[in-house]
Amino acid sequence: MTEPKIAPQTLPENPKVKPNKGKSVEQILGELSVPIFFTVLCLFGIIAAGLNPRFLVTEVITRLARNSFLVLSLIIPVIAGLGLNFGIVIGAMSGQAALIIVTHLEIGGLPGFFLAALISVPFSLFLGWLTGLVLNRAKGREMVTGYILGFFANGVYQLIFLVLVGTLIPMHNPKLMLPSGIGLRNTMDLIAVNRVLDNALLSSLKLGPFKIPWATFLVIGLLCLFTAFFTKTKLGQQMRAVGQDMNIAAVSGINVDRTRLIAMMISTVLAAWGQLIFLQNIGTFNTYNSHEQVGMFSIAAILIGGASISKATIWNALIGVLLFHTLFVVSPLAGQRILGIPQVGEYFRSFLAYGVIAVALALHAWQSRKKAASNDQE
Repeated sequence: MTEPKIAPQTLPENPKVKPNKGKSVEQILGELSVPIFFTVLCLFGIIAAGLNPRFLVTEVITRLARNSFLVLSLIIPVIAGLGLNFGIVIGAMSGQAALIIVTHLEIGGLPGFFLAALISVPFSLFLGWLTGLVLNRAKGREMVTGYILGFFANGVYQLIFLVLVGTLIPMHNPKLMLPSGIGLRNTMDLIAVNRVLDNALLSSLKLGPFKIPWATFLVIGLLCLFTAFFTKTKLGQQMRAVGQDMNIAAVSGINVDRTRLIAMMISTVLAAWGQLIFLQNIGTFNTYNSHEQVGMFSIAAILIGGASISKATIWNALIGVLLFHTLFVVSPLAGQRILGIPQVGEYFRSFLAYGVIAVALALHAWQSRKKAASNDQE
C-alpha cells in the first residue's frame, strides 16, 4: 500500500511586498530635486552678488568646518526612526556648560578644548537619556516633542546660569560674572580656545591661496567614518530596522525603546562636540543665545542636501551645509545689488531655514498618506 503524494505547500505571497526594481530617472530626479533647486539658486545668487571668488571660497571653507559636525549629528536619529532631531539644541547646551567650566578654570589651548569635550560627555549622555525616555512615550510625534523639549531645556539652562550661579552654585570670577555677583555675563571671550582645533595641525599649510583648517576637517572625516561604520554594525542595523518598522523590529526580538534611546544619546553627545567646534571657530560665546538656532539651521541644511524625515546620509549632510551656507553668504549681497535693500537677504535667510523645514514636514505627511492609501488599495 503506497502513501498518497501530498503536494508541497508554499507560503502565500505577501501582496504588499513588491519586487526590487532599479530606480527610474524620474525617481532619481525626484530625490535630487531639492539639492538641484538650491544649487541653481546658489549659482543665481553668486552671479547676482558679484562676489570675489576667493572671498566666497574662503567663507564657504570656514562655514563647512564650523557647521558640518553639528549637521552630521542628525543622521543616526533619522536612521533609528526618530525623525529630525530638534533636540540637538540640548546637546549644544551641554557643550556650552562644559566650555563655561573650562573657561572658569582658565584651561586653554587643545588641553582645554579636549577637557571641555570630555566634561560634556556625562552632561550630554544624561540629557540624551532623559530626552530619549520622553520621545519613547511620544512615538510618532518625536519632532514636535523634541522642539518643545528644547524650549524647556533652555529655561532650565537660563535658570542655572542666570540665577543659581553665584547663589546655590558658588562661583567668584569677575571676568565671567555679572557685577551683581549672580549670573553669568551675556558674552564671553574664548581667547583661550579660540581656533585651537582649526590651527592645531600645520596651521600655516595652505591649499593654493586658501588656508584650510586641516585638523577640523580631519575630525569631521573621522565622524563620517564612524557613522558609515556604525550603520553596518549589529546595533546600527537594529536602528535601521526600528526606523523602517517598529512593530516588525519588536517581533524580531529588537528592544525598540532601548535602541531609540541609544540613538538619541549618541546624537546628543555628537551635538555637544559639534557646538564646541562651532564656538572655538567663532571665538566668542553668547552665553544665553548661542544654542538657540543650532537645531533649526542644522535641520534646514540637511534637508537642503536631499535628506528627508526618514532617510539621511553623510552626503546629504555635507552637500546641505555647502549649499545652505553658500546662500547665507551670497543672499545679503544679492539682495543689495538687485533691490538695493540688504535686509532682503536677511529675510531670505529666515525664510530659507523655516520654509525648508515646513515644506519637508508637509511632503512627509503627504507621502505617508499616499503610501497608506496605496497599501489600503492593495
